[in-house]
Amino acid sequence: MRDATRVIKAGIPAPAQGEPFLPGPTFASKFFLEGEPSSSRYTYGRNGNPTWTRFEQALGDLEGGSALVYASGMAAVNAVWADVLLRAPGPRVLVMPSDGYNLARRVAREFYAPLGVEVRMAPTSDPKFADLFEGATLVWLESPSNPMLDVCDLAQLTVEAHRRGALVAVDNTTATVLAQRPLELGADFSVASDSKALAGHSDLILGHVAVRDPERAGRLRRGRDEQGAIAGPMEVWLAHRSLATMDVRLERASANALAIARFLQGRPEVRQVRYPGLPSDPSYPIASRQMHRFGPIVSFELADRATADRFLHACRLVFAATSFGGVHTTAERRGRWAGESLPDGFIRLSAGCESADDLVDDIAAALATATEDHR
Repeated sequence: MRDATRVIKAGIPAPAQGEPFLPGPTFASKFFLEGEPSSSRYTYGRNGNPTWTRFEQALGDLEGGSALVYASGMAAVNAVWADVLLRAPGPRVLVMPSDGYNLARRVAREFYAPLGVEVRMAPTSDPKFADLFEGATLVWLESPSNPMLDVCDLAQLTVEAHRRGALVAVDNTTATVLAQRPLELGADFSVASDSKALAGHSDLILGHVAVRDPERAGRLRRGRDEQGAIAGPMEVWLAHRSLATMDVRLERASANALAIARFLQGRPEVRQVRYPGLPSDPSYPIASRQMHRFGPIVSFELADRATADRFLHACRLVFAATSFGGVHTTAERRGRWAGESLPDGFIRLSAGCESADDLVDDIAAALATATEDHR
């Protein structure tokens, strides 16, 4: 079954006369429970919910493993880190990209390091990245990296990490499960913020973890029960409903991103256009064999902070906003956030599902406005 069909059918119960295709969210803090708790799948709202079950079945089908839903992408990240790093005996070492998601880097340095976890970092594209794996407990990979869009060879790095006795987790938020499947490439964990392209409508916060090992899935589930990092049934139901259009949305957004990247390449005001789908991009050789599609994100650099701010203000179809992966095209000057060591004029743009021609026209007009009186 192809992805375009799988995202529509995943997690949908068998047809039943007079019943909806996707049952609505179950709102319950407790369930009727008589006798032994083991006699019922659902006991208390923190431990399980039919709405979660259907969505987790859908995610597991797409990921190729067992999936658990969390209240946010960072809740999913911390679930993996706590399970692997805080339970491990002896020295604990986390290896991660120095150019990955800035909040993950900050949590590693400011929370896990003081608890005795050694944190090692190197750029995603560093050919010597694997040299850090010796003695590692967990190797955390992110490809394409956010926001620079560098790509690493997930299968090769996973082999190198496993050879040294480390587990491997991949932050797959930027790519999504429709672009690459980390578990199929050998990773032990696939992690994503579902607030982005999976849900795709900029209206909820959610995350998930997928694993191949049933025992590890059970431990993560117990950890979620104990820590309470649970998602609301409404958010989960909305994400499951939105999953059905994910293939269509990503196809359009990826095509729009490529059209925008090609246009930006030819503009003299624009520097350092990055998009893994451009044959000229340094990430293209690996991305073209590792990814099924190249995604909605384009990054580029304008002359300075003032030019970038004028450009964003002049856009009419491109909304100035953080995050990415929605049906609306958005962009931001990424260096405005603490912890991002980026050029002042660096912009991360997330292509939405509008007309590519309209988007290119809008970007062209905004570039002209941003530069015409300041040359």
